[in-house]
Amino acid sequence: MRKLIAAINITLDGFCNHTAMIADEEIHEHYNELLRNAGTLVYGRITYQLMESYWPTVVKNPTGNKPIDEFAVLIDNISKIVFSRTLQHVDWKNSELKKEVIKEEILALKQSNNDESKNILVGSPELIVALTNLALIDEYQLSVQPTILGSGLPLFKNISDRIDLKLLKTKTFGCGAITLYYEPVKND
Repeated sequence: MRKLIAAINITLDGFCNHTAMIADEEIHEHYNELLRNAGTLVYGRITYQLMESYWPTVVKNPTGNKPIDEFAVLIDNISKIVFSRTLQHVDWKNSELKKEVIKEEILALKQSNNDESKNILVGSPELIVALTNLALIDEYQLSVQPTILGSGLPLFKNISDRIDLKLLKTKTFGCGAITLYYEPVKND
């Protein structure tokens, strides 16, 4: 079964804001490895539009920074599922639009042998919450940035039930960020 991984950058105070994060070469290399091991990206409208408005332009006009340019190519080529009730179409290469999250469809995606059984990544705050509430996330990779915003979109807003997690490992970066790897504790 394919693993569904929630991978996202958050501030030290728990807010999600892709534009307020450190995105140095080491961080991009980390996410390049994550993308190389993934076969599908799952986005909500806001994150999709943010990524789609920038990364295809880097593919067409590379920056000259190898990890950033590689990230652009990887994210451009990966299969993307976009959940939105308001978008009418998606134009980014390898993107598919869906109107709602249906648990059985996500389970079928996890059980599919597409993309050599590579991981499925979800990187949108609202979708992480929706998939968490459906008990579909297999692993959380939370990259905590050394930034305090004081306000913004909290990652785990609207979680319906308590979820206990087991720390699997940590990874530290020279910029001061740390990625925490967790899996949900199975309460049978």
